[in-house]
Amino acid sequence: QVQLVESGGGLVQPGGSLRLSCAASGIAFSAYAMSWYRQAPGKQRELVATITTIGTTNYADSVKGRFTISRDNAKNTVYLQMNSLKPEDTAVYFCNAVHMLLSSRAYWGQGTQVTVSS
Repeated sequence: QVQLVESGGGLVQPGGSLRLSCAASGIAFSAYAMSWYRQAPGKQRELVATITTIGTTNYADSVKGRFTISRDNAKNTVYLQMNSLKPEDTAVYFCNAVHMLLSSRAYWGQGTQVTVSS
């Protein structure tokens, strides 16, 4: 059974930081590109950051320079370090895994809420 379990969300003041984690089980983690998406109320889910199997990273323009995605294949975990948080970063953040060769093998976590507010 495949599971992606996010953690680390919460309430933070503008300018603060949070580190999200996504622990994967039931998959060959190193063979999957990992991504973080987010969905704010009333908005579509959007891609935040991706890290490939070889460690190449890509970011949405809105988070470049503030967010960092990383992965630890030994721990089957992907992280999202979020700095200089803004109220517009408020959303539910989802972890996503897509197999590097078989895009039909894609999985989602349940999401973790991030709220940026004073």
